[in-house]
Amino acid sequence: MNKKISFLILLAPLILTGCVNKPTTLYQWGSYEDQIYAMYSDPGKVPVEEQIQNLERDYQQARAENKSVPPGYQAHLGYLYFQLGKTDQALQSFETEKILFPESTLYMDHLIARIKH
Repeated sequence: MNKKISFLILLAPLILTGCVNKPTTLYQWGSYEDQIYAMYSDPGKVPVEEQIQNLERDYQQARAENKSVPPGYQAHLGYLYFQLGKTDQALQSFETEKILFPESTLYMDHLIARIKH
């Protein structure tokens, strides 16, 4: 077989792969995953207030793009609010998590009960 033809046959999949559109995702992740990683790998590096600002910004962006935030997003936001002593906002975030992801109801109810008592 001719070397040019062999080269083109080998190159074709790479060229076609470059033409593929980026797949759409179900959720708008924003900085959520990076923040969770940073929180556990280097606790205290990013102040809680900054984490909340980032999540709130990402949430607004997701809404603007008519996308949903992933499971646990609102629960994590509630946890951050709770760390700052903002229990009303924490409770609202936990309630929102329940609405968006009903499978989280049992755990969210547990956290809500602990805050209220």
